Amino acid sequence: MSAGTAAAPAEEGTGSPGPSVRMSVFALMIAVMLAMLDNMIVGTAMPTIVGELGGLEHLSWVVTAYTLTTAASTPLWGKIGDMYGRKGVFLTSIVVFLAGSVASGAAQSMDQLIGFRALQGLGAGGLMVGAMAIMGELVPPRERGKYMGMMAGVMSLAMIGGPLVGGTLTDHLGWRWAFYINVPLGGIALLMVVTLLHLPGRRAQGSIDYAGAALLTVGITSAVLVTSWGGTEYDWSSPQILGLSALAVASVVAFLVVERRAAEPVLPLGVFRSRNFSLMTVIGFLLGFVMFGAMTFLPLYQQSVQGASATNSGLLLLPVLLPMMVVSVTTGRATTRTGRYRAYPLMGGALIPVGLFLLAQLDVGTSRVTSALYMAVLGAGMGFLMQLTMLIAQNSVELKDMGVASSTTTLFRTIGGSFGVALMGTLFADRVRETMAERAGAAAKAAGGGSGGGSGTPAQLDAASLARLPAPVREAYEYAVADGTHLVFLTAAATALLIFVATLFVKEVPLKDGSQTPQEEAAAEPVAGV
Repeated sequence: MSAGTAAAPAEEGTGSPGPSVRMSVFALMIAVMLAMLDNMIVGTAMPTIVGELGGLEHLSWVVTAYTLTTAASTPLWGKIGDMYGRKGVFLTSIVVFLAGSVASGAAQSMDQLIGFRALQGLGAGGLMVGAMAIMGELVPPRERGKYMGMMAGVMSLAMIGGPLVGGTLTDHLGWRWAFYINVPLGGIALLMVVTLLHLPGRRAQGSIDYAGAALLTVGITSAVLVTSWGGTEYDWSSPQILGLSALAVASVVAFLVVERRAAEPVLPLGVFRSRNFSLMTVIGFLLGFVMFGAMTFLPLYQQSVQGASATNSGLLLLPVLLPMMVVSVTTGRATTRTGRYRAYPLMGGALIPVGLFLLAQLDVGTSRVTSALYMAVLGAGMGFLMQLTMLIAQNSVELKDMGVASSTTTLFRTIGGSFGVALMGTLFADRVRETMAERAGAAAKAAGGGSGGGSGTPAQLDAASLARLPAPVREAYEYAVADGTHLVFLTAAATALLIFVATLFVKEVPLKDGSQTPQEEAAAEPVAGV
């Protein structure tokens, strides 16, 4: 059986996936929803968790532990799947994620919860990468567009519904079900993958690149800790942050040296010879930078300035997520129908900076209708790029490197998001403190704009808390948040211009329609995009 054999052959003469392949893709979407839903659900349950387990001072580690292990393990899952077969590795990641979920739900202390969240994140690192890599093996690139558009739709629904589900579970069944809910969903995905997905196993010719894996893990971990702790736990100029930054740089340099000599590198540097692949990693990083920043500060503006409720926080992002979902699905289907895609990154690269610049105009008098229209422009721009970056990256490598392509694209987007939230958080906090000091002086700073340490994030007041503040203090805080979001989105808009510049260099490489043999695909793919 060849490396390209999937759950069922393509329909005769069309290259379209058969019914069992479509069911397998449905199972992959469930797995992706697991990974996306988890953080959204758990975020809503965190206040209740702290109330029962205590350990408020360690609260950030519940998120950081998950993020660290997810990011650090992402490239390893991708490479191991390439070497030893994607199905077994993907099943393993589901089992690890479910084990971490059950253990997190049973945690009796904050320390236990942090440890079990790290285990859960380890599995989550393989869910997204495994799903994308398997789809890359199951579905020809020409057909893959519409499925990746559907995948983007699933992600958007998870971001919208996650807080709603989390709040409902926490209120009626208890916070532990925020983790236990993963078990039935994961069980369905597990059963469907086992019974429907038939991919060949592989026997790697070389051994695992342990040195490269260790260096990459240290580099990623250090970078994520810098972005998580910088300006919050420690000042940006503190020895801890400077030391971690130096460690991250040294690890990456050493990693590049090791990878050039490794027989089976965890990240084959040859994939970057493809212009399209290199561009997709850059675009992914920049997209993560601006997207995660926007998703973080938009709800804060809506709650603090426009008086929206935080209860259904996922609904606050509907003006972004709905256009993103519609455009992703439409673009995916159009790509499948025509086999052409270059116009879509260009449109996305143009719309994103425009949308962010419009959002930079938000102030205390902006109506919800106006802000929703601005958000829709940003969402449409992201919809043109969200899944297309993955499709182009996968189309630019050999079939044997599909896992590496998927994991690298995912990793760069994750790292970009970490840097974006950290940098924008610092800019936001500094601007809010300055504006509060100018408008209301020391009394206002004590009421809402103060920060405990250096450049940390200021106190974030919800609509109910704001209503209890004296009118001058409340007005000062609203102006301060509006000023902070203005600076954040202006910075994001300037950064997003680089996305547009990068899309100008994307080359239109024909998407294969599945009529090629695996040997022909392997011969053609290395030069794609060069």
